[in-house]
Formats: sequence, C-alpha cells, structure tokens
Amino acid sequence: MKYYSTNKKADNATLQEAVVKGLASDRGLFMPEVIKQLPESFFDKMKDLSFQEIAYTVADAFFGEDVDAASLKEIVYDTLSFDVPLVHVNDNIYSLELFHGPTLAFKDVGARFMSRLLGYFIKKEGQKEVNVLVATSGDTGSAVANGFLGVNGIHVYVLYPKGKVSPIQECQFTTLGKNITALEVDGVFDDCQALVKSAFMDKELNEHMKLTSANSINVARFLPQAFYYFYAVAQLHKLGIKKDIVICVPSGNFGNITAGLFGKRMGMPVKRFIAANNKNDIFYQYLKTGVYSPRPSVQTIANAMDVGDPSNFARVLALYGNSHEAITSEIAGCTYTDDQIRESLKKCYQQHHYLLDPHGAVGYRALSEYLQPNETGVFLETAHPAKFKETVESIIGENVEIPAKLQAFMKGEKKSIAMTKDFDSFKSFLLKQ
Repeated sequence: MKYYSTNKKADNATLQEAVVKGLASDRGLFMPEVIKQLPESFFDKMKDLSFQEIAYTVADAFFGEDVDAASLKEIVYDTLSFDVPLVHVNDNIYSLELFHGPTLAFKDVGARFMSRLLGYFIKKEGQKEVNVLVATSGDTGSAVANGFLGVNGIHVYVLYPKGKVSPIQECQFTTLGKNITALEVDGVFDDCQALVKSAFMDKELNEHMKLTSANSINVARFLPQAFYYFYAVAQLHKLGIKKDIVICVPSGNFGNITAGLFGKRMGMPVKRFIAANNKNDIFYQYLKTGVYSPRPSVQTIANAMDVGDPSNFARVLALYGNSHEAITSEIAGCTYTDDQIRESLKKCYQQHHYLLDPHGAVGYRALSEYLQPNETGVFLETAHPAKFKETVESIIGENVEIPAKLQAFMKGEKKSIAMTKDFDSFKSFLLKQ
C-alpha cells in the first residue's frame, strides 16, 4: 500500500519508507491511500476472538500487503503479550484499562509494534543503524524506550521537557542505558516536538545519520492503537451490548483518537467519539469555531495531554476531507480544569471504589456529563494511577501502591543530557553521535 503526505507536496511512499522516514519530506504526516473495510462476518464473530486474533485481522488490513503473513502474525502476537480488560465502573460507563503492558501505559501497544516492525524492515533490507527521535510529554518516552530497549540496529533519543513529567515517568526512560539516550530539554513538550520535526527536515543531519520518529506522527506507532478499540467493542458485544457505543479518549497529540477514527472508518460499530481535553483545549475550540489556533501548551496535572499544537490534527482533517461539519458529526469535545479533574478522580474513587489516573479522570468525567441514557460509554484509562502517585495521593488522601514493574525502574540511576530548545544545539549534539 502507498502512503501520501497530508501536505500533498511529497511523493507517495511505501510502508517501509513511511516507517523509516517517520515524517514526509514536505513535513506532512503519512496517511494510507486506502482504509480497508472489514467484512461483516468479522464483526459478527469478533466477540469470540482473542485480543491477538482481532489485532491480527486489523493489522492485516493495514500492513498485509507489505509484510508477509507469518512475520506480521509474529509481530502482533509478540506485541500483545498482555490483556486489556474492560471494567464496569458504574451504570453504563466502562473503563478500558490500557495499563497492563511493560510500562503500564497505553502507548506500550504502538511502541512495541513499531519496534518490531522497524526491526523487520532493518533485517529485511540489511540497513545500518536507525536513530529514533521521540518527543514525550509523559508516557511516550517510557513506552518507546522500553519497546526498543536492546533492539539491534536501533538507537533511541528521548526528548522530554525538564520538570514537566512525573518522577516515575522520568525514571522509566532515564535509567535504561544501552541504546537509549534521554535528553532533558529546557522547555515544554511542543519545543521537544519542534526539535524532532526540524531534525527530520535538516539535510546535513539526515546525510549524517538515518532518522525516524516513534511519536504518533509515525504510522507504525499510531495505527496499531486501533487494535484495542476493536477489542473493547468485542468485549461489549460479549456482554450483549451492540448499539449506541460511545468511546471517550483523553486527548493530547491526537494519535490515540485518530487510530479509533480509523477503526470506525473500517466498519467498527461505534456511534461517536468524545475527545476530552485538559486546559490545552485547542481541538475543543476548533470543534466550536471551525478555526484551528495552536498556542503554547500549559502545564496541568494530566501532563501527557499538555500539547498546544497536536500533530495528528492534520490526519483528522485528511480523514474527513477538511470538513468541519463531517468532523463534528462524529466527534464531540470537552475541556476540564485541574480542579475538575481532581473532583472527578476523588468522586469516582469514593462512590465507585475505582481509582483513576488524571488522564482517565478526564475521560470518565466527559462520559458522566455527556452520555445519553440509551448509550454505553467506554473511556480509555491510559496509565496506571501509580505513575502519578503524588498527584493521586494528594487527591484521595490515601496511599497508592506502586506495582512491582514500576518499582524496578525506580531502582535505577538517572542518566540524562541537558539540552536547550535551540535547534542548532540539538543538531550539533546529534552530529557528534
């Protein structure tokens, strides 16, 4: 399958080119030329299939033309070595717990899949080392770092904003060593993302080293996130719920919800989506006005959503033919302050004995307020609450136990390199590698 650029000024690319390049030469994001419809028979039997079986069917529709069946199946099954349970929280609201992977965050799925797909292409083509640049506002860095840890032929550089990720998140990518280098940028997430994008466009840098991205701008990172949307619907079907399904996604860079929108385009029976924002409500304002006005991000307690210029907005526009009317017909939006996030987290814990993380709290509150009586809502619980231990404990007034997986990361020694948000400094550093 060929992939086109959202800016439509670059040549179409193969899957391998799209994965290895990450960003098109015109700074656009790659989009598949065709989004395949899955047969009705698949949806009829989906409730009886395993997570891996569902994911392989979806992966085959995305990547089957470019990756042999045996290798693709191995990549999918190796990626999804953990479950994603659907938990009933209250009334007609369910939580899809995406934090059962190695770093206890939803990004484990996309990061693990991409590391294995990129490794497949490196081995197939006999390429030399590929350097992965990834900007993170929280969980992306840990998921990518751990997904690529020890993978031959790949070196990862994680750029993160100084003082703006939680201590546990930080230790998940600064203590690994080996082929992982952490760069502590004196700025915000958008500055980190700008450095990554500028690096891709720099001719001298690209002649010096082969670069790609593991942010959700990369098709191999965001497309696999469609897997768990299908699985969530399958679990609802197993409960006898087949109509009026609404999925609420805590949204930052918009790769996650875009994957869900792809699933809907493939025939997944979801009525509509809700994009839930914190105070960085650029998309919410677009839904209200039809005008996209990016601005510098502000820091919140839901830090992984602190994005002022969501990259994947370009993909949403492309998916809906740049039609504001088409977008608002399938996607609603909402925005919440830190105080509202705290209130929802505390109330859910006290009333339903279900502990949210700050990002999941945004999704839960949106469903609590905007779900219609005939609808069933699923919000994505994107990370384990212990990853935001200090914040969550201050809200509920109780101790939050740290899972063994996280405790293991906290024993390591932090190793990071200080970096300004000036591109020339970043470029100079990479040219020395």
